[in-house]
Amino acid sequence: MLKAATSFIHPTAIVHPNAEIGENCYIGPYCIIGEGVTLREKVRLEAHVVIEGKTEIGEETHVYPFVSIGLAPQDLKYEGEPTEVKIGKRNVIREFVTIHRGTKHGGGITLIGDNNLLMAQAHVAHDCKLGNGIIMANAATLAGHVTIDDGATVGAYSGVHQFCRVGRESFIGGYSVVVKDALPFAISQGNHAKCYGLNVVGMRRRNYPKETIRKLHRAFHLLLSSKLNTSQALERIKEEIKDCPEVDLLVNFIETSQRGVIK
Repeated sequence: MLKAATSFIHPTAIVHPNAEIGENCYIGPYCIIGEGVTLREKVRLEAHVVIEGKTEIGEETHVYPFVSIGLAPQDLKYEGEPTEVKIGKRNVIREFVTIHRGTKHGGGITLIGDNNLLMAQAHVAHDCKLGNGIIMANAATLAGHVTIDDGATVGAYSGVHQFCRVGRESFIGGYSVVVKDALPFAISQGNHAKCYGLNVVGMRRRNYPKETIRKLHRAFHLLLSSKLNTSQALERIKEEIKDCPEVDLLVNFIETSQRGVIK
């Protein structure tokens, strides 16, 4: 075991000799750390955490009791091939969260960025890709191959279907079922989820300029409230709304969608 002298490992924890433990880590009672695990500086694992497989956890990430990271994916096609999980810096991973490693069919890796909050009982399935600053509320569930962009929120007890995307700073309301791509900057909610327009409150909280909010509001009006179909609405948006990167991102998100978008 490669262990920094400044790290603490509780006597009841089981840490594989080949695991790599960085500076100032804390590994609490009854944790189990597998052979391919790497913990970067100041990672803190509370009691009863299990980390297996080729798993890397970034600096200052805090993992609470009964979390399971890096175990085999829940995919019948998985045959034990070496795949991995990579988690970035300063994440908070609360009780009973499960994060599974990737599959060879999905790129071989499950990725989570920096500064995310995964509340109790949330699930991140194989080959998911999460950005930065995301909130997954209690028991929010991602199927395989889901992509969540920066700043998005997935509400409590919501489920996101495999291969869906949740756009940047999208807000998914609690108890929702997402079966298409959720638009960036939007509020989507329900079973199946519908889009209820621009997340104005969220954008104000994050200090977006009033002019950006105004332009996005106009874009969402054309998409959702006009009598135009999606293609016509996109053409009008391109004609009317200039010099707004957020609107450009919205248009690109729709044009590149493989599953269709929530409207």
